[in-house]
Amino acid sequence: MKVECGDRSCPIWLLVNPKNPADIYDIWTPIIYEIQDKIYRKLHARIDSRNIFVKNAISDIGRVSNASNCWALEITKEIVLLRESVLKHQPKIVITLGAVTNEFVRRVLDIRPENESKYWNTSNLGEEFERSISNFDVNQTNWIPLLRRVTKSDNPIKDWEDSEIYYRDVAAKIADRIIENKDSLKIWI
Repeated sequence: MKVECGDRSCPIWLLVNPKNPADIYDIWTPIIYEIQDKIYRKLHARIDSRNIFVKNAISDIGRVSNASNCWALEITKEIVLLRESVLKHQPKIVITLGAVTNEFVRRVLDIRPENESKYWNTSNLGEEFERSISNFDVNQTNWIPLLRRVTKSDNPIKDWEDSEIYYRDVAAKIADRIIENKDSLKIWI
């Protein structure tokens, strides 16, 4: 994937980990498909998904968790640059995939953690997602953290089924917020 694509002025941003480029296809594609399906059934409209701004969260995302090391200055620069971009373009929805990308965006949006960066795990990200959906406010930037991996068993088929259910569930909740705020979002084809 390029470092970024789409339109920064789009109200929906997706920030990904450059170490996991397949997440766009393996995670984001099924989620946006479900979002589009629910919106079409409700509104008979579609999101112009080509305009969704997609960006690698940081040039070397491995450094985020070790902000105290010698790379801290460069990480801080990238945080400041993305923060300035968020302030300038005011996206309404910033979706992130996985623990490391979530930690980076937490720093960009200057959200104080309950715990340190080691806080992120599957259950905590799930709680953060539910909190972000319930506190959704179209008048501000809403951070929507998503899981990269949904694994509950040692059975790959069961993991795949769990992932499919998870993608449908989060997509439905995101679609509900988009539908509720359809007149405030300029995302339609």
